[in-house]
Parts: sequence; structure tokens; C-alpha cells
Amino acid sequence: MNRISLTAWIFIGMAAGVALGIFAPASAVQLGIVSTVFLRLIRSIIAPLLFGTLVTGIAGGGDIKNMGRIGAKAILYFEIVTTFALFLGLGAVNLVRPGEGVPIQRTAADLAAPQTPVTVSAVVEHTFPASIVDAMARNDVLQIVVFAFLFGAACAAIGAKAEPVVKFAAALAEVMFRYTRYVMYVAPFGVGAAIAVTVGGKGVKVLFGLGKLIVTMYATLGLFVVVVLGAVVLLFRIPLRSFYHAAREPFLIAFSTASSEAALPLALENMEQFGVPKHIVGFVIPTGYSFNLDGTTLYLSLASVFVAQAAGVRMSLGEQLVMMLTLMLTSKGVAGVPRAALVILAGTLTTFHLPVEGFAILLGVDALLDMARTSVNVLGNCLASAVVARWEGYKVG
Repeated sequence: MNRISLTAWIFIGMAAGVALGIFAPASAVQLGIVSTVFLRLIRSIIAPLLFGTLVTGIAGGGDIKNMGRIGAKAILYFEIVTTFALFLGLGAVNLVRPGEGVPIQRTAADLAAPQTPVTVSAVVEHTFPASIVDAMARNDVLQIVVFAFLFGAACAAIGAKAEPVVKFAAALAEVMFRYTRYVMYVAPFGVGAAIAVTVGGKGVKVLFGLGKLIVTMYATLGLFVVVVLGAVVLLFRIPLRSFYHAAREPFLIAFSTASSEAALPLALENMEQFGVPKHIVGFVIPTGYSFNLDGTTLYLSLASVFVAQAAGVRMSLGEQLVMMLTLMLTSKGVAGVPRAALVILAGTLTTFHLPVEGFAILLGVDALLDMARTSVNVLGNCLASAVVARWEGYKVG
């Protein structure tokens, strides 16, 4: 029993939840407390994890402008490609509209904040926190990220005097990694309860809406790999056949385990054998685990708008773009966290006053979605190392 992976247990919990919701709906809806507890645990991770990881990364790596030519090229590439991923997901979810088949009711808490038109001045004002304690208490991820970036930059500028603070942030990040692992031990129960409550309370028809989301996700990721990553391969003249053989095993490991970390050692080894110099592969791939999460960013754009559609919330293009900017910022710095996208999504829904029930519904199929987005993350980072190597004038393949 101990050899069964967490992903397998989540599949088991999901199947059990569906069965319970179909055959014993009255009992299934009583499990809401289980999914609620799991949701609260997930939300408790957001603020300390983002603060610890971002401060450690910025203070430890120094100012990005001074990281050198390779670092600048890698960061530029990461941001361009993840922007394509975000907007491709945004386009797909607005075209297919998978959330319209999944009814979600907004609660009084979701409606508590006034819904005012988005303006540039309001966005800029909201970006900067008046109090980091208040931002953390509300899980306002955008304000937490801005504060953490400035705080980390200040630590890097001070140097040795800030070492105790940086060590504290690093220790906080490590503690939150372990805390997250403990929380994920109850994920099969939280997932099973969430899907049981959903199916028991709303009927089997909700599964068709989720199925539409899964198909949309896989199709959009496939389109991203073929069109965006394929264009990168052609642009930088990377030998496709040899790259396929180098990236195939890390991709499959990431897909089967839903863990980028499980694929990291083989990705580093294979890309070095592919011809990427050791100093480039050793920098680009680990950095990409924080800054180049192509599959995760595409999923986040899909999932957040999916919840808005399911709740009947009409978001203007401006509001969606603001949410995409938030997702782009908050998807950084959580490498190594199991189901990191869930943590980010929970914070985003809170920030934009979208119903947390939508998060609970997505829990039921997250195992399937996580396998796809994680494998694309790994594939994108393998390609990024080859791109930077070619950009530097090295021959790969």
C-alpha cells in the first residue's frame, strides 16, 4: 500500500467520490466539511510560501540585471514563452467556454467586495500593499509578490547584514515545502470529498462540464507544444529528432509522476548529452522550474476563467488581462511544491472574488490536469536550455 503514489491515491479518491456522489448523494453532500478543511489548509500555505521562496530566490541570486548575459537571455525567453502560454489558454477558454456547463453559486463572502470597473489607476494602486500583514491576511497574492520582490532586492543590496533575514526566509520556505507535503497527504480525501459533494449536490451533469475542461486543457497544451515550442525549435535551428530523444524520458517521468522534481536529474543529464554546456544546463533548467512553467501558466489562465464562467461572472477583457498579469507574477517562485498550481489558483480566486467552490470542483480532476501541465513544464525547460545554448553560439544535437 505504501508503494502507491500520491497521484494514484488521488485517482482512487476521485473515483470513490464520483461513485459515492452517484449512488449515495445524500451521504456525499455531508462530506463538505472534509473538502472545506482541505481548502483552508491549502489557502494557509499561500502567503508564507510566496514570501519565503521569492525573498530567498532574489536575495540569493542577486539583482537580475547583474546575473550576466546568460541569465538575461534565459529570463527574457522564459517571459516571452510563458506569455504565449497564458494568452493561448485565455483564448481557448473564451472560445470553448467549458465553465458554462458547471453551475457554481457565489456566496456572500465572494460578493463582499464591491465590483467596480477596472481602471489603470485602480490596478496600479492595488498592486502596492499598504500593509504586508493585511495583504497576507487577505491572501492578496499580487501585493505579497510585489512586497517580496522589493524586500528581496533590499536584502540583496544590503549584502552580509541581511544574511540572518535571508536565512530566515530560506528556512521559512523549507518549512512550507514540508508543510505542503503534509497537507498533500490528505489530498486524496479532500479530492474525493470535493467531487462527491459536487456530484451528489449537482448531479452527474457536472462531470460533463469538467470533461470539457480536460479536453480543452489537453488540446490547448498540444497546440502550445506544436505551434509555440515548434516555432522555437525552427527559429533556433534545434535538431528535432535528437531533441525528442533527449527530452522523451524526462517528459514521460513528469507525466507519470506529476512531479517536475522527479524528472530533473534525467533532464539535466540528457540535455548535457544533447550538447548543452554544463554551466548553461545547470543554470537554465533549475531557474526555469521557477520562471518557465509553461504548462502551469496555461492551466491557470484556463482554470481561473473557467471558474468565472461557471459562476456566471462576466469578466471584461481588461479584468481578464489584470488577472493574467497576476497569474504571471504569482506563478513564479513555487518550484518544487506539489500541486503548486492549486496554491496559486486558490490565491487568485480570493483576490478576484471568485467562488472558492470552483476550486473545490477543480480538485476532483486536478490529478489529470497536473500530469499534463507538469510534463509540458519539463519539456519547455529542456527546450529552454537548448535555446540559450544556441543563442550563445554552441552547437547542440
